[in-house]
Amino acid sequence: MNEQEVFTKNLILSTEFDRYLLDHPAFAEKIPTNAQIVFLPEHDPELCKINMEIAKKQREKGQQIVHLHIGSVAPQISRLKDVSLELEEKELLR
Repeated sequence: MNEQEVFTKNLILSTEFDRYLLDHPAFAEKIPTNAQIVFLPEHDPELCKINMEIAKKQREKGQQIVHLHIGSVAPQISRLKDVSLELEEKELLR
């Protein structure tokens, strides 16, 4: 897995985790201030290993580590509602 793939996967997990925290504020209260959060998606063991290695390198002295185990990620769906489509009639070119 290259660096760009790791970045993209972690960006998606980070965004989804932010959304999760908005829906579950009590969960956010359990995370210590200045903690390093390590995403460990069970469906992607390679990313888990890479994220653990990154966490070890980036950990600050005395910093608490939080392992965030992620069972799965639901398919991304659109949140658009009441969408309609209107086609204009084609002008015939002569």
